[in-house]
Amino acid sequence: MGLLAKMLDPGVGASGVGTPVPMLDAPSAVEFMREALIKITEDDIARIAREVEAKRERMVPRLSTAALERAGEEDLLELLAEPFATRRRRREILTAVGQDTLREAVVDLLHGTGAENGVARRFTAWDAALEALHAPVRRELGGELLRMLYPERYWLWARWMWNPATDTGALPLVLVGDYDLHGDNAGATYMKVGKATRAVLALADELGFSRMRANPFAVDVYLGGVYGVYLYTVTRLRMTQEFNRVIPKLPELLRRMFGVHHREG
Repeated sequence: MGLLAKMLDPGVGASGVGTPVPMLDAPSAVEFMREALIKITEDDIARIAREVEAKRERMVPRLSTAALERAGEEDLLELLAEPFATRRRRREILTAVGQDTLREAVVDLLHGTGAENGVARRFTAWDAALEALHAPVRRELGGELLRMLYPERYWLWARWMWNPATDTGALPLVLVGDYDLHGDNAGATYMKVGKATRAVLALADELGFSRMRANPFAVDVYLGGVYGVYLYTVTRLRMTQEFNRVIPKLPELLRRMFGVHHREG
């Protein structure tokens, strides 16, 4: 049974699904995904997840220690061309940060000491090293680099998932109201985002939705769908009909969010 069928099943509604961990508001998560699956098919979600996986395959060879240590300006520009947060301003970003600083920061983030348990420390160090960049951009870039190299170990931290400056994103929509995603520093917040992401996977496991585990990026696409539903709702209420008509359909919107729509060279 697909996820949509499970969500429409009378036994799996707002009162029929259990909460796998206390932080997750399971009825809200189910309702948002029910709405998302009206705008996008499960096959579309799987297809976009595969496109993100193909993006990962392009990035991984550039993320080894050896490749990074010999990376020059063009290599670093090619790396910055993949994430949505940096692709359009990659030359400006490289100038602001500096080649050596960026190279060393990426090496430490991905391959520094304490690779298993020290990600919070490394993410905080990354955040400090790239202080020349707008905070959401450097954090989104750091999360994407970790996710692309180690998809089974780490997770994204995109603004559409959690923006601490505005307290908005997909994760607050599916968490219980008293769960606080704010951390004392960037690394602590990154860990909380990861815990919340794992809670979404736990709900999928409880529903018996194996396709969420079939591709490591499926959970990201589903969370993107949750945010898409929120975005459409907000814009429909606040914007003119003419403006609403130019907003991309959900599959295209998700491809833009994950940087796989009309890839730039």
